[in-house]
Amino acid sequence: MGRKFRTQLTITMALIISVTGGLIIVLSDFFTNREFETYVKEQQKVRTGEIADNLISQYDERTGGWNPEFVHGLGMAALYDGYLIRLEDWEGRTVWDAKNHDMTACSQVMMDIIARMEKKRPELKGSFMEKEYDLTQNGTLVGTLSIAYYGPYFFSESDFHFLEALNMVLETVTLLALLCSLAAGSFLARRISRPLIKTAQIADQIAKGNYKIRFDGKSNMQELNELVAAVNNMAASLDEQEGLRRRLTTDVAHELRTPLTAVASHLEAMVEGLWEPTPGRLQGCYEEIGRIAGLVADLEQLAKVEDDNLHLMKTQVDLLQLARTVAGNFEMESAKKNLAVEVFGEETLVTADRDRLNQVFANLLSNAIKYTPENGSIRMEVRNGQGERAVVVVEDNGIGIAKKDLPFIFERFYRTDKSRSRLTGGAGIGLAVVKSIVSAHGGTVMAESKDGKGSRFTVELPK
Repeated sequence: MGRKFRTQLTITMALIISVTGGLIIVLSDFFTNREFETYVKEQQKVRTGEIADNLISQYDERTGGWNPEFVHGLGMAALYDGYLIRLEDWEGRTVWDAKNHDMTACSQVMMDIIARMEKKRPELKGSFMEKEYDLTQNGTLVGTLSIAYYGPYFFSESDFHFLEALNMVLETVTLLALLCSLAAGSFLARRISRPLIKTAQIADQIAKGNYKIRFDGKSNMQELNELVAAVNNMAASLDEQEGLRRRLTTDVAHELRTPLTAVASHLEAMVEGLWEPTPGRLQGCYEEIGRIAGLVADLEQLAKVEDDNLHLMKTQVDLLQLARTVAGNFEMESAKKNLAVEVFGEETLVTADRDRLNQVFANLLSNAIKYTPENGSIRMEVRNGQGERAVVVVEDNGIGIAKKDLPFIFERFYRTDKSRSRLTGGAGIGLAVVKSIVSAHGGTVMAESKDGKGSRFTVELPK
């Protein structure tokens, strides 16, 4: 069994923060040290230049001598900063030398710097180096300054403390970010996993047959809301299908029971001698058996259509010509009710199975004739639609379809009015057959209707 989503999300966020924090520390340490090294090198140049400038300002051109107190103070200050200076006059005589003045202090400073740098920067492999400056005043050489320092650069204890403190701050921030990410990941995972777990439980209930269950409430995440809506729609659709299945069972049982009961009672009466087996009574039994055979034929028709949808025999079909042919086949039925059937439009060619489309047109026109009262009108229009589409419209001014029934009329065995359907015949699969055939051709069928004001069926087919 895999990890829970909450645990997985928390661990993932922690790993991301850890890796990111580690990279930040490593890169920050690298770039900070590199920039700091550049800064220190520049400061060393500035510092040595300042020492030279300060010394030249202490030369007295009138006496040809130097201010000994200032030179001593400057030399000792530079010594403790890591710079060992030696000042000579223009004749090469030593004016002040840090090593001669305090060899012990010089040695200690040098050893401290070397030990510190070898410990903290062993890869540097540095050493003490000297740099000389010619000291001039008014264009005249008055002396020479030699400055010894650890090169190519060196850090003081305060410099290393600064870098260590900076790294500690970065590590602390990374640790805090990791802890915050764990808390945020746990909180976020809880918010996400709660509706997911509930959705999974609802899906499990749906799988067990509880189609009435729904997920109530919303989250702040669009994807979760879409998932919840999809599960709720699935449950609603399954609930509707279950209702249709139960209604189908009831309808089929009723349709079979009525003629079977009538035939059984008639035959029983004739077997027991209560009735004479007259032609009229036998004709009644025959008609009832015909009703049963009609229902079985309807079932076979739907099964055949659904089985053969993937085996269409496609040819070039002129829909306008086909519509006129179908209307002609129903001329007698429409004449019995004095219906005005009009077929019009333009020549529209499609690549389709002619027999199947004949069945579609026949079913739509048959329904229109059945549910249109006497002296009504039916219109069939064929036209080229937008793009590579063909459109066929069958419209009547009949009894119409109630709004509550309109979403389900293409479901198999769905009949909007049981009593009225029995009078007009059929088991409620005509429109289911229409939808199956049209869908197999890659098309769509849509119904529009107002109860008592007629219906309009629109079929779109690809060319």
